[in-house]
Amino acid sequence: MTVLEDRIAMAESDNTRQLDEMFEQLEKMPVPEGYKVEIVEGTIYTSPQRDAHWKTIFAILQALLEAFGKGVNTVSDVRIDFPGRLNGLAPDVAKLRDDAEKDSNGRWRHENVEFIAEVISQDTARNDYGPKKTAYALAEVPVYLIADPYAGKCRLFTQPKDGDYVSDLSITYGGDVDMTTTLLGLVLPTADLPRG
Repeated sequence: MTVLEDRIAMAESDNTRQLDEMFEQLEKMPVPEGYKVEIVEGTIYTSPQRDAHWKTIFAILQALLEAFGKGVNTVSDVRIDFPGRLNGLAPDVAKLRDDAEKDSNGRWRHENVEFIAEVISQDTARNDYGPKKTAYALAEVPVYLIADPYAGKCRLFTQPKDGDYVSDLSITYGGDVDMTTTLLGLVLPTADLPRG
């Protein structure tokens, strides 16, 4: 290993240790039922899960099931540690590689994530478009979709490079999110997605 690789490994180890401690403290605190908890760049965020939020997640999961079958490897609201400072994120939907395995701590590895979908919550929208998008691009997640029931739009980010996405496509609800040129190879209709 080079000195740089050693420093990166040490930083990742420190981040994981700090995130573990923060999540252990969170488990002792009363988080209201129906709320999602994430740590984004070291800050703890809670956001309520609303009907439009869940129905959008369900529609995305259904599209993945139709495209890949019942055995598709997906998770929702499950902690995955991403690059950057203290990013213990819980994507609304994450599709993992079929052969993905958990790490020694029993968590999914960001290197195995092929697709992420986030559904906007009004209070945390800036995270989805800002630090989370950066973390996903740094992790080289090939396809990142943001569904915004308040604006009635989806944003599709592909081709991660240097902590950002080269391609950024906006689709107004009613149109189809065409991901046929990505590794997903599917189309997500948005006409029936609920508004916030």
